[in-house]
Formats: sequence, structure tokens, C-alpha cells
Amino acid sequence: MLSLILASAGVGAGIAAGGSVIGAGIGIGQIGNGAGQGIARQPEAADVIRGNALLLAALVEGVAFFGVVVGLLLSFKVTAGA
Repeated sequence: MLSLILASAGVGAGIAAGGSVIGAGIGIGQIGNGAGQGIARQPEAADVIRGNALLLAALVEGVAFFGVVVGLLLSFKVTAGA
């Protein structure tokens, strides 16, 4: 029974890390899409749009990084408890 609980916790850690990375990928894709459309509509504002898009992409990537770290911490905690 304990092995089932530990396995479930490991699967949960993997889902947490994977979900955060998938969400970040979708978010960065949406940011890039919006930036591309904005630059196509208003080319003279390309520098401002590009800067804002890079800042937002970095923030989204930071959230994904925290999700992966939490998943790894959960995984290490589970294996240490075994």
C-alpha cells in the first residue's frame, strides 16, 4: 500500500512539472502570436512591442521554472521517504 502511495506522489510530481511547462509553452505561443500581429498592424511600434513581448515571455518562463522546481522537490521528497 505504501508503494502505491509513493508511486502516486511521483506521478503527481511529474504531472505538476509537465503541466507547468505545457502551460508556459501555450502562453509564450500566445505572446508571440500577439506580438507578431501587433507588429504587422503597426510596424513603427515594433521595438516597444518586441520589448514587451520579451518581458512577458520571461515572466511566463519563470512561472514554468518554478513549476518544474516544485515538481522536482516533490519527486526528491518522495524518493527520500521510501
